[in-house]
Amino acid sequence: MNSSSIFPFSAKLFADLKVHWVKNSRQRLLKVSLCGLGMMCLVSQAHATNPAPASAQAPATTNPPAIAATAADKPATGAFDMSKVPPVTAPSRPGLFMLPPTGPGYYSLLDLITGNKREKPPVAPYAPFALLTTPASDIDFRYLDNPEHEKDIFDPLKRIRLSNDWMLSFGGQFWHRYTHETDSRLNAAGTNNDFHLLRTRFHADLWYQDKVRLFAEFIDARILGADLPPLATDRNHTDMLNLFTDIKLANVNNGPVYARVGRQELLYGSQRLISTLDWVNTRRTFQGVKTFWRTPTWDLDAFWVRPMITEKSNFDNWDTQQNFYGLWGTNKYKPGHLVDLYFLSLDNNRDLTAQAVRQANILQGNSNLHTLGGRLVGNIDNFLYELEGMYQFGERSNLDISAFAVATGVGYRFPLPMNPQGWIRYDFASGDGNPNDGNSNTFNQLFPFGHYYMGYMDRVGRQNIHDINAQFTLHPMPWFTFISQYHRFYLANNRDYLYNAAGAATLRDPTGQSGSHVGDEIDFRANFHVNRHQDVLVGYSKLFSGGFIEKQRPGINADLFYVQYNIRF
Repeated sequence: MNSSSIFPFSAKLFADLKVHWVKNSRQRLLKVSLCGLGMMCLVSQAHATNPAPASAQAPATTNPPAIAATAADKPATGAFDMSKVPPVTAPSRPGLFMLPPTGPGYYSLLDLITGNKREKPPVAPYAPFALLTTPASDIDFRYLDNPEHEKDIFDPLKRIRLSNDWMLSFGGQFWHRYTHETDSRLNAAGTNNDFHLLRTRFHADLWYQDKVRLFAEFIDARILGADLPPLATDRNHTDMLNLFTDIKLANVNNGPVYARVGRQELLYGSQRLISTLDWVNTRRTFQGVKTFWRTPTWDLDAFWVRPMITEKSNFDNWDTQQNFYGLWGTNKYKPGHLVDLYFLSLDNNRDLTAQAVRQANILQGNSNLHTLGGRLVGNIDNFLYELEGMYQFGERSNLDISAFAVATGVGYRFPLPMNPQGWIRYDFASGDGNPNDGNSNTFNQLFPFGHYYMGYMDRVGRQNIHDINAQFTLHPMPWFTFISQYHRFYLANNRDYLYNAAGAATLRDPTGQSGSHVGDEIDFRANFHVNRHQDVLVGYSKLFSGGFIEKQRPGINADLFYVQYNIRF
């Protein structure tokens, strides 16, 4: 095993960084500018007024609020107060968020079976849904410090006080998903695919006071019985998903500032650009350095990382041909509302094949790309809203980049039984119609949770696309979540590719004669929340081919069915 696969600071790394630093002076200037902007934000906040409470979050990413220690919980003389460790905040609301059920009801299937009707939702660490993009390191168990908390069989694994200053926690997850696909990869042979995905995760989390943290998370992801070749995201046998150290640097305006070094997951904002990608069997992770500051009203992160390359039977290593760095700030200026502002850069030095260049398939390498964006999201009583805009510039295969994307939508929660909610949305990402004009106008979606936004079939990514879509959700009972979506897809430019959820180019008509209508997709999901730890998810999706797909892949009728069991502890 190569130790540099785990620890980013080796002699070879310093040599690589030295070459990269010398050869990329413009990139160096951008990094210095980002650091300067970050320091200015920190200084300005140090003189700001005291923050207001954080806003409520969407159910798919909710962590319970920390419960303040009572007089009986105060540590003994000389002991460090661990009640605020770790200093996590709930992740930002995604788009298409739902307002969870409230009031009396059965909040799990077990509650219904045992007749445990609750007056309000229980305090619990996990969202009541089978998919959870939140990293395990950010799951909030601080409520256990309240002696009146609801007891659970796995409580002894959490927040184990080794001494006055040391605390240790364990946790994990297992899922099994059965999937049946018909033409889901739009393959000309029309081969169907039936397979099983198995994933196991286990983590250990060690804290010394609030000053130093060691976090390690194991993952094993396997696929059984597939009729088609497995995807790169289907398998990763016995590897590390996270392996990092946090070191506290300072307190600024009553908020801690940390540096994180090592292998780590990243999740920001709507997750349209950066996500842990929980739908896939392997999740997504990076390796590098991140500094972050957390207060009730401000989250500010600056990072430099490289994406990990998943190697099924070998220990994963980072991609030395890609450098990803940026600054991300979130201001929760008012309960229920927030603003994201960010600047991201991706240097991708991977060489493209001559065939890819000839076919204008140039998004996967040889580029220096910068993304500037912002987002508003929130709810005013039952009215839901979101607006996000992203602009990209830089250079790709000696072409000047000028691309953009917009995501906007409005929703409403109807004050009726079963908590009905609806969204109407429009998503756009630019494409390129002429690869020979000296410009590249195709948007690059970076590292997104595309499955969440652009249809569960994963045939469409946020690149060269119009997506007119709607979502409707119900909670027939608080433990039963039903989600339905409709998408109508058009190519933004007829001569550019159709890109899938992974950002890969799939189909193209360089003449533009196949038209722009990709197709219409319907998606249905039903999640059964069994108890605090277990969920069952059932889903069906169907893509009705439009004129573009009909001419590129005649006779294709893609659909997807899956059943997933998930347990966390």
